[in-house]
Amino acid sequence: MATSTLLPPAATRTAPRRTRPRGGMTKPRGRDWIVVALVGLGALAVLAPFYLVVVNSFKSPTDYATSGALALPQALDFTGLGRFWERVNFPEKVWNSIFISGVVAVLAVLISMLNAFAIGIGRVKYRTSIVLLFLLANLLPQEALLYPLYYMFKEVGLYDNVWSVIIIFVVVQAAFGTYLLSAVYGTFPKEVLEAASLDGASRWQILWRVVFPISRPTLSVLLIFFFIWTWNEFLIPLTFLASNANQTVPVAISVLQGDRLMDVTTTSASALLGIIPTLIFFLVFQRTLTRGITAGAVK
Repeated sequence: MATSTLLPPAATRTAPRRTRPRGGMTKPRGRDWIVVALVGLGALAVLAPFYLVVVNSFKSPTDYATSGALALPQALDFTGLGRFWERVNFPEKVWNSIFISGVVAVLAVLISMLNAFAIGIGRVKYRTSIVLLFLLANLLPQEALLYPLYYMFKEVGLYDNVWSVIIIFVVVQAAFGTYLLSAVYGTFPKEVLEAASLDGASRWQILWRVVFPISRPTLSVLLIFFFIWTWNEFLIPLTFLASNANQTVPVAISVLQGDRLMDVTTTSASALLGIIPTLIFFLVFQRTLTRGITAGAVK
């Protein structure tokens, strides 16, 4: 007896699967091309100033007057770089910026972590009001702080001293760091803290052996941002560092640009030399920054 093939009812038949292009990639749509075009325009807008700085840094004044700002240099000329290097004692200014930015970054992260541990994990009273005060401290403009700080440091003998700038930026950066870390530590797993407490760990041991290792990526991001933000600060170092020996790189560049003997090539060279240290710092810690930003995104 011949066997008949049973077919499923028409209502239960599955529709044929759509075939995808090879490689599993879908064709880009018009909206995707618009996004790509906008990203490209944004990249050009960001890179255009860097192109002008780099190109004009290696031109002679005659070459710049002849070919203009957009053309490539006819021959590499290091006169502008050498002139700026000698006139401002650039190594001294770089060391001042590195010292101030490094000390501020380390101290601000340390103070932020201690404050956030007390507020977010220690659960001090009126924690919401305290965090709000730290937020308001970040909203104050620097111009409003100049006169009282100037008078205070004059009285204590720290005017025209790098430690005056360090103290100011440590307080300012730590206020932001405390506000940010308080929210992070407020969601810290209580089970981990309770387990450490049951094992006999003190508050200090919980901070350094439990909280600090877990929050190290976030602290690394804060350290990098604090360093870069302090490096680029201009108004407060200009106000409190009057002598040439204590000036930072941004202050030295701005002061030199007011010189009547300044030309465009030397100005571009000063901008290039001011960018290079922060660029090197960013490239060295790029992997740390990426890990810190993506930490917690994937469990």
